[in-house]
Amino acid sequence: MSAGTLSVALGTTQWTRAFKASGPVVVGVPVEFADVSPIYRAFAPMVREQRFDLSEMALFTFLQARAYDKPMVLLPVAVAARSQEPSLWCRADDGGIAGPADLAGRRVGVRAYSQTTGAWLRGVLAQDFGVKADSIRWTTFEPAHVPEYADPPWATRAPAGSDMLAMLRAGDLDAVIVGNEPPNDPALRQVFPDPEAAGARFRAAHGFVPVNHLVVARRDLVLSRPELVAGFAEALVAALQAAGAPLPVGRAALDPAIELAARWAFDQGLLPRALSVDEVWAH
Repeated sequence: MSAGTLSVALGTTQWTRAFKASGPVVVGVPVEFADVSPIYRAFAPMVREQRFDLSEMALFTFLQARAYDKPMVLLPVAVAARSQEPSLWCRADDGGIAGPADLAGRRVGVRAYSQTTGAWLRGVLAQDFGVKADSIRWTTFEPAHVPEYADPPWATRAPAGSDMLAMLRAGDLDAVIVGNEPPNDPALRQVFPDPEAAGARFRAAHGFVPVNHLVVARRDLVLSRPELVAGFAEALVAALQAAGAPLPVGRAALDPAIELAARWAFDQGLLPRALSVDEVWAH
């Protein structure tokens, strides 16, 4: 905390827009929202410097941060969750890719190997199609938010200044994993023939929609002002519910996603050691 305000990095979405605009005051302390867009740009400063009192945080980034003992605590509030299958794209004229199983041995681009969407998709590829992480030649464009982590040997960095979609169009990549905004290009198509049905199969098999982002707090704030952290979490949950957000809240709702994500993160070489669910939630 500084100047009597609670500094928070939180993305602006249909679920959080009204909450941020309301100028919330938590336990008598005004909330000051950092101007960060896209929100993933807040993750590295939070992990490396604890720049904010509370911050939105990608799930797989937090798992890495916990494994490297970064002083942050996970709050049981999801602020982003969605099916991941629509994010996997290839060229429309690539007849060698009829579906996800054809990605073995191919070159796939992703913003960072630690990106949460990519990690969820790698888990799906391995579990449902037998395409393990190390059977794909991954091309990354950014390092992980956690500085101690180095990409595995089956991932290489694209030349500085490279554009992922341009590389796909030029044939330098066979497929790419995009974020929330799909490319508007008739020369590209989704790798999953029916991504909505694939997402439904994931939900049926695992009982949840993959979680992308949750909220974390600085550990020292949790220990010194637990009522402030709890008050912010309660206010955010109330705002999400008022907005009709279909997002999981509470450990019981989130534990299945946390357990699977931790297991898949270790399998993919994202963690130096396996993490239990209790370790993930520990203060």
